[in-house]
Amino acid sequence: MLRTRALLVALMTATLLLPVLPAEAANRRVEVYPTTGDSVVTLTGRGYGHGHGLSQYGAQGAASQGYTWQQIVEFYYPGTTWGAITGRMRVLISADTTSDVQVVAQRGIKVKSLERRRTWRLPSKGARKWRLLPSGSRTKVQFTKGWGWRTWKQFRGEGELSSTRGPLSLVTPAGTSDYRGKLRSDERDTVNVLPMESYLRGVVPEEVPPLWEPHAVAAQSVAARTYAAAERSNPTAAHYDLCDTSHCQVYGGVGVEHEAATAAIRMTEGQGLYYDGVPAFTQFSASNGGWSSAGSTPYLVAQTDPFDGYAEWTFTTNDASLEQHWPAIGDLTSIEVTSRDGNGAWGGRVLAMSLVGTTGRADISGDDLRTVLGLKSEWFTFTVTPKLQGRRLDP
Repeated sequence: MLRTRALLVALMTATLLLPVLPAEAANRRVEVYPTTGDSVVTLTGRGYGHGHGLSQYGAQGAASQGYTWQQIVEFYYPGTTWGAITGRMRVLISADTTSDVQVVAQRGIKVKSLERRRTWRLPSKGARKWRLLPSGSRTKVQFTKGWGWRTWKQFRGEGELSSTRGPLSLVTPAGTSDYRGKLRSDERDTVNVLPMESYLRGVVPEEVPPLWEPHAVAAQSVAARTYAAAERSNPTAAHYDLCDTSHCQVYGGVGVEHEAATAAIRMTEGQGLYYDGVPAFTQFSASNGGWSSAGSTPYLVAQTDPFDGYAEWTFTTNDASLEQHWPAIGDLTSIEVTSRDGNGAWGGRVLAMSLVGTTGRADISGDDLRTVLGLKSEWFTFTVTPKLQGRRLDP
């Protein structure tokens, strides 16, 4: 309780010290950056990512100051309650772009017909690889010794592979990767079905450095577990819950596992966050730049973060590049920021802006500019300077 009070005191102190523009005033103020002739446009920004929920750099900062993973999680997701999260996950393996599911042959592999709910142990047969190949409404179970595929069995519906001797080695166009649990051929996609805690072992080291402060890694484990459960409640597709890329949360299978991350996951085993009786949508990002941004739910709040010390970043472009991205504006004459969220330096994150040119204007959001230019966040300001023109000197 003392540490929690200290956390709140730190937050209140940081709030008093940071310069803040009232949201209403910030939203009314229009910033105009004239752009005449060839110009260099420099963006100075804060944060890395959308800034909703847990800040990974902030969690590291808080853990370095002695806060526990429970306190860190409660700070970033106020208003949520603790609860148990268990079960399994169905993860789309995006690297497997083929219609079949191929695995390296090993002892102990079994194949199951999902429709008939019958399981067979695969024989040796000197096979180097096995695969599940969709064929109309049926699945063929095939093996190869290095030349051609031979059908061993086929059955109606979809199938899955599992092993009694550890992870399966999945063969994809990108190479071979090991996965715990089962590999399923479903709707011609490869889906990894495995327990939640096993899934997290392939997620957490991909999201944060596993040798960070243990309580920071543990806080990330709770956020990742809860996020996965929320996605499972509203799955991406009928046959899988979420993907394995940054569009969901990054999952790398056995190959990315790290003993320090696994220890942090075990520290928080089965624990997650709920809101209104369902798993919370625990978004997270690398850094909020010192002020988190409001998300789509009541517990993803905008608040100062005294623990996120991520440094400012800069990005340099020019008027010609902006004109190429938005050609309808003609020659760029000015950049106008018309609305910010009112939180933090420069008035906060850019909500709305315009690129004004000789033949038109492009009304865009800060996130639009972030996406097009590959910026770290939508929290930025501009500096426009004329490009130095080379002058020929007479002898």
